[in-house]
Amino acid sequence: MQRSRIIGTGAYAPSKVLTNFDLEKMVSTSDEWIIERTGIKERRIASEDEATSDLSIKAAKNAIEMAGIKPEAIDIIIVGTVTPDMLFPSTASIIQNKIGAKNAVAFDISAACSGFIYALSIADQFIKSGTYKTALVIGAEVLSRMIDWTDRNTCILFGDGAGAVILQAENGERGILSTHLHTDGSMWDFLYTPGGGSRHPVSHQVIDDKLIYMRMKGNETFKVAVKSLESVIIEALEYNNLKPSDISWVIPHQANLRIIQSIVKRLELPMDKVVLNIERYGNTSAASVPMALDEAVRDGRVKKNDIIIFEAFGAGLTWASALVRW
Repeated sequence: MQRSRIIGTGAYAPSKVLTNFDLEKMVSTSDEWIIERTGIKERRIASEDEATSDLSIKAAKNAIEMAGIKPEAIDIIIVGTVTPDMLFPSTASIIQNKIGAKNAVAFDISAACSGFIYALSIADQFIKSGTYKTALVIGAEVLSRMIDWTDRNTCILFGDGAGAVILQAENGERGILSTHLHTDGSMWDFLYTPGGGSRHPVSHQVIDDKLIYMRMKGNETFKVAVKSLESVIIEALEYNNLKPSDISWVIPHQANLRIIQSIVKRLELPMDKVVLNIERYGNTSAASVPMALDEAVRDGRVKKNDIIIFEAFGAGLTWASALVRW
């Protein structure tokens, strides 16, 4: 069977570190309060001259180098992001040009924190169908530009970063076994940014009313996330006739440590099977899963034939999983 196998991973995080102690000087919060409720100790913030494409290009080049391919060999580039460089053209188009992937079709998708797994699933379908052989999939965000830094409910959570993978067609048992995507638009207002689109185009009034910043119903989102993520992991396992105990690694969306702990407990898995970097990067939305994957691959935790589950939950509301045999 032809599968999409991940042959290269890459990640990039900006150099500027914003700690919880820094946030104590900006809003009414504390290091202890943030760690207890989220597990986050610090996050990275893009510099003024860094946009989503800049972070993505560095992550992509790392993945290309690991894969040992030339940019010209890439057939398709898909970028999952809700913080594109601009409304159009796509951030993927900018990346395509700057990395020299002149033969690749390129486009963005918007699924918020689920964006990387959504993009991975699309690339997987193109490869399994035989349409394309090699894909570059990126999850990248510069969420610091969408945050109201006076709102302690959101500003403590998010950071900037990018992660990338190279997928290539390969016959055999290794690669993406299945992907599972879900959306429930009835809860769109749990997490959203109202301004900047056609509903509330940018104006002085929109800016004054802070409609260009993210809004979140935290408690409601938390409850839906735990149930949905447990369900989509079980869905992936049952589809592949596997049990939770067969999982070598859980690579979750790094949104909130308590969400991750709740899911793992429900699956009766030990926390030492979970790849975590939330304490250092916070919630990087679409970038979080590929950034965590790259870390685990490069430090040797992930080994050949490991069964890995990716999972994510985001605005839309969207949630997704992907099961991979490494």
